[in-house]
Amino acid sequence: MDDSTAPQPTFRRVLLKISGEALMGNQGYGLHPPTVQRIAQEVKSVHDMGVEICMVIGGGNVFRGLQGSAQGMERTTADYMGMLATVMNALAMQSALESLGVFTRVISAIPMDQICEPYIRRRAVRHLEKKRVCIFAAGTGNPYFTTDTAATLRANEMVCEAIFKGTKVDGVYDKDPEKFADAKRYDEITYDDVLIRNLKVMDASAIALARDNDLPIIVFSLDEPGGFKGILAGQGTYTTVHG
Repeated sequence: MDDSTAPQPTFRRVLLKISGEALMGNQGYGLHPPTVQRIAQEVKSVHDMGVEICMVIGGGNVFRGLQGSAQGMERTTADYMGMLATVMNALAMQSALESLGVFTRVISAIPMDQICEPYIRRRAVRHLEKKRVCIFAAGTGNPYFTTDTAATLRANEMVCEAIFKGTKVDGVYDKDPEKFADAKRYDEITYDDVLIRNLKVMDASAIALARDNDLPIIVFSLDEPGGFKGILAGQGTYTTVHG
């Protein structure tokens, strides 16, 4: 097929943010290898379009710092444990992507040289330019910051054109669509409306950081096969959060 007839992707460089829970499948905990492989296939399909991709994966399928601190654990310690959980998820995703022939780098905000690279911004940008998928692990390296904030920070540092937030629903709703049949989906919404209405897109610091740098957030369903690629080809159902 002549590549010139293929639709050109709407973005050249993006960051994909997914939760750790997205890797669980139907299990209540941990990693579900077929689910990890399915998400890796989605990433590969977009990578094959020539889009430069970086990723941030949460750690909630292994350990969530806030829940740990709620159970009496010291918050800083709990958050560091949560950061280590994201490294485990990043390595699992790296393994799945490389089994599909996609060159990948896991880059950690907390140095652990035996298993991944330390975060050096210019080196990470170079990896993206060489069409490697960069998976940013260990959050920002600081407690009290979520992986949502880490994703927005890294997307800005990498000069990404958008954040793609993969969730269980196909966009942002005015209330939980799994609980309310009359929930209304927005095609687009402003950062300020998300903050004022306390809509659970990302946490407030991540939304504010995206707003201050005019970085659009595209919320879509990770459970929709081909959804990630479809949006980049100008199709599909999603919500854009922008100014």
